[in-house]
Amino acid sequence: MPANVEIKARIASVDDLLPRATALADEDDHPQLIHQDDTFFRVQHGRLKLRVFADGAGELIHYHRPDALGPKVSDYLITAVADPDSLRDVLERACGLLGRVVKRRVLVLVGQTRIHLDKVEGLGEFLELEVVLRAGQTEAEGTAIAQELLAALGVPAEALISGAYLDLMNDEATPGP
Repeated sequence: MPANVEIKARIASVDDLLPRATALADEDDHPQLIHQDDTFFRVQHGRLKLRVFADGAGELIHYHRPDALGPKVSDYLITAVADPDSLRDVLERACGLLGRVVKRRVLVLVGQTRIHLDKVEGLGEFLELEVVLRAGQTEAEGTAIAQELLAALGVPAEALISGAYLDLMNDEATPGP
């Protein structure tokens, strides 16, 4: 099963961080703009989301990842979806809806790492690193790569966040005591 080491951080500006990320990018890589609409569903184990792209293509993604600050391993399964709108209706009816996250993502590839610079509707701007673990590669090796990239990008440890964007949206929507 595929796995990656992930780190997520709140940033001041995607536009400010993009030149630093691009400078680290693979020689033939150019930043890609991706629009994503993620719908999350209630499930007993892990997380299940339906991702729809601007062109109407979709993916169903199930993953397990602890909600912790700093690097964490996420194992996942992805399958292409031909009719995401109908599948969303079926999954909402069968599982229940948790929420929706719409974002504009800039993807930059650095070796085995996907740098995501995200503008999330109603939430703000974020950096997400996904170090895709190779066969036989340890979590510690992936964590070291992620930490090196965080340092190269100039992202401080206090900017790190835990959980998914959906969790942050729900936290912000919940009134305090």
